Amino acid sequence: MKAVTLQKEGIKVVDTSVPTPNDFQVLVKVYACGLNRSDLLETQGQSFGHMGSNLKILGGEFAGEVIELGSKVSNLSKGDKVMCRGGSGWAEFALAHHLRCVKFQNEQINWEKASSIQGSLQTMHDAIITNGKFKKGQSIFIQGASSGVGLIGLQIGKCLGASLIFGSSSDQTRLKKLSEFGADHLIDISKSNWKNIILNKTDGKGVDLVVDMLSGNFSNLNMEVTKINGHLINIGRLAGMNSNFDHDLHAKRRIHYIGTTGRTRSIEENYLVSKLANDELWKFVLNDQIKHPIDSVFELTDAELALNKMNDNEHFGKIILKT
Repeated sequence: MKAVTLQKEGIKVVDTSVPTPNDFQVLVKVYACGLNRSDLLETQGQSFGHMGSNLKILGGEFAGEVIELGSKVSNLSKGDKVMCRGGSGWAEFALAHHLRCVKFQNEQINWEKASSIQGSLQTMHDAIITNGKFKKGQSIFIQGASSGVGLIGLQIGKCLGASLIFGSSSDQTRLKKLSEFGADHLIDISKSNWKNIILNKTDGKGVDLVVDMLSGNFSNLNMEVTKINGHLINIGRLAGMNSNFDHDLHAKRRIHYIGTTGRTRSIEENYLVSKLANDELWKFVLNDQIKHPIDSVFELTDAELALNKMNDNEHFGKIILKT
């Protein structure tokens, strides 16, 4: 089979043997793979657990058909169409733990969307509902809303009855598109006065919930636009891993500042995140209330070109690899 690997000289597509599932895994014939920012960061030296085997096969999200079952797998059958999360997915065949597979009907959602929606859906449900304690009628600010996961976050807020939704970007073209996905107010974070817009629209109080994909030097500004006793959920560090954190501001506003990632979760914890998200939100995906835009589709063998496009921030929506 062909697989996208990370080697000393960089990305390389190789021919390798088809893997064999252990007792708790299934073997999936892969039809499409999603690109996430964490996949790109893997190639730049960070570790997100999206690689596996001695070959370091890349890819944390994919969709395909179950063709072989481990001896302890009872919730899936051969021929099931599944959306999978884990590692080593950028290949013609991949292994997935049975608890990290979500069955779907291919007639209802195509392979490209199936391969790339679960990461965004699960991440944002976990941030907004589980950690953010969101309730109908509250206000939300998605900081970094023009990414694939950010667009899903805006729409979750709309579907679940947010009273006011703010979405940010520093790119003018992307910013204008956010209203199509549920943003009531567009926040241009390239301008120095952006926080004043949020405070003015919330009577100076700030929003109930901030979902932050940027962090870095935005951390203190994000706290300033979070309501006293509000929630600020850190799910991304695109603007930097470290900053000069204002501990006094954090204390004065009594903010529930929570960091979350799937990297330190057990299989069982990841399964619960998946179940909660899909139980509440999948109906919105099927009726198109939660849209999942696909920017571009590349052949598996062109994975490096796809990663370069992501690195250059030339996309709006998801980038897909097809086998």
